[in-house]
Amino acid sequence: MLAVIRYTVPESQSQDFVKQGHAILDTFADQPGYQRGRLARSVDEPNLWALVTEWEGAGFYRRALSAARMVMYPLMILMLNEPSAFEDVYTRDGA
Repeated sequence: MLAVIRYTVPESQSQDFVKQGHAILDTFADQPGYQRGRLARSVDEPNLWALVTEWEGAGFYRRALSAARMVMYPLMILMLNEPSAFEDVYTRDGA
């Protein structure tokens, strides 16, 4: 299961955002079902960021959100209000 949380971050807040993103990923990494995660910035729109994580299933992700809510709280004002959990339909690894 893929989770994508997007944020709009003013340039003046980007350094603090990266630090907080690290803290969120560290908290997620300690949760059951976590597989991997990354913090990414848009190449075309530098104010657009994404926190992307992979989980064994949606239940693990939702429980991890509850566990991480305090570390995620400072960034909620920057978060885009949109669905974040995606179920894999087809995957293919590169050669």
